[in-house]
Amino acid sequence: MYMEGLPLERKTPVIPEEDIRKQKEFCADVRAMNERLPRVPLAWVDTYGCQQNEADSELIRGMLVEMGYEITDSEKGADVIVINTCAIREHAEQRVFGNIGALVHGKRKNPSQIICICGCMAQEPHVAQRIRQSYQHVDLVFGPHALWRFPEFLRRIYLRRGRVFETENSDGAIAEGLPVRRSGAIKAWVSIMYGCNNFCSYCIVPHVRGRERSREPEIILREIRELAEQGYKDITLLGQNVNSYGKDLGCDIDFPTLLEMANDIPGDFLLRFMTSHPKDATERLFDVMAKCEKVAPVIHLPFQSGNTRVLREMNRRYTREQYLEKVAALRARIPNVVLTSDVIVGFPGETTPEFEDTLSLIEQVRFDALFTFIYSPRKGTPAAEMPDPMSKEEKAANFNRLVEAQNRISLEKHQAYIGTVQHCLVDGEGDDPRNNLNARTPGNRLVHFNGDASLIGRYVDLKITDCSTWALFGELV
Repeated sequence: MYMEGLPLERKTPVIPEEDIRKQKEFCADVRAMNERLPRVPLAWVDTYGCQQNEADSELIRGMLVEMGYEITDSEKGADVIVINTCAIREHAEQRVFGNIGALVHGKRKNPSQIICICGCMAQEPHVAQRIRQSYQHVDLVFGPHALWRFPEFLRRIYLRRGRVFETENSDGAIAEGLPVRRSGAIKAWVSIMYGCNNFCSYCIVPHVRGRERSREPEIILREIRELAEQGYKDITLLGQNVNSYGKDLGCDIDFPTLLEMANDIPGDFLLRFMTSHPKDATERLFDVMAKCEKVAPVIHLPFQSGNTRVLREMNRRYTREQYLEKVAALRARIPNVVLTSDVIVGFPGETTPEFEDTLSLIEQVRFDALFTFIYSPRKGTPAAEMPDPMSKEEKAANFNRLVEAQNRISLEKHQAYIGTVQHCLVDGEGDDPRNNLNARTPGNRLVHFNGDASLIGRYVDLKITDCSTWALFGELV
């Protein structure tokens, strides 16, 4: 067993402390420059994509605050703009390019403004080249591997050494000791690992985020403990595949063991995690979820397709039958578990009969919610080179059928809550004055209700009185 304080014999490199200290010195240099300005400079960070990107943006904001910036919620008046991008789907990329292009107007009004592009898109060579050639108003481009060097890059730009592009391909390393500026005081993200080794044939993530690398358990547990002491109530452990946690560490702590250790930390909080790859989600994980009172009864378990041949072409490394066996094992231990998933419609070569297998799987499993996508080719992935004879119209028709079926199931699932009392965390204000507050069940179902704003950040009991496809409605007990 890993003993706190003992060194690990790990495979993944860790950025030396002296290099992190150097970045802090760069922070101090930029802060000194900013303190000579007539006003406090403003910085805006715009985030696209997954929860890992949100966590990365919290690190970027933390470094910006250390450098003397005040964080603002709009590009208007911002002296530094950081666009943290996502490369998962083409639509997201085109949206980012459109927004980058629109920033040229603000740059003309304020030529000293610094525009930075980072995240997964920035790590793609063709994207970096396009920005270099066609978006001259962009000053800095860096990928996820270089995020920890952000102060160095910004200082270089201030010293007017030209545009900066840092997108060298890398397996990645672990950088600890970076400042964090969290986006709220109730929920928190904790990255337990980075990168991915799975290489699903449609996915660009392993190519832009590098190999799987785990943070040391001692550091993760310390961060969770500090969050609990600060009053955070909802803590989500993040990784591209959390079930692979610890494989690069010289100790015998795997993800279920880490969950058990986190569960033992004192405090009134819930633990969540994402994402789990079905091939690595074990019965031991399900046992730990069932016995640990702080681990929320919810799991995101992407199945992507209900057809085994398509799963093989996706390089998912499980069959339809194996996925269904995992679900059965999970529900045998946690009957009330909230189960969500991802599904891709129209993967290259998928036939309509094979799509019917996906439709039948969701009818059999009855997910609480699905994140559904029409296949989007990603340059540099094997799937982008596969024959794809199905028309866009047929894919869209299948997609609509899937959404219609899942919406019906989600509504039926929500209707079963009516009349029950749920112990919920109030996490913010809503848009409807009739139900001015939002809360979450332990299974992360959204509940709208009416109450005093002083309840935000507290647990309350709510009687569920009504529902829609996407939310529950309740009243204080």
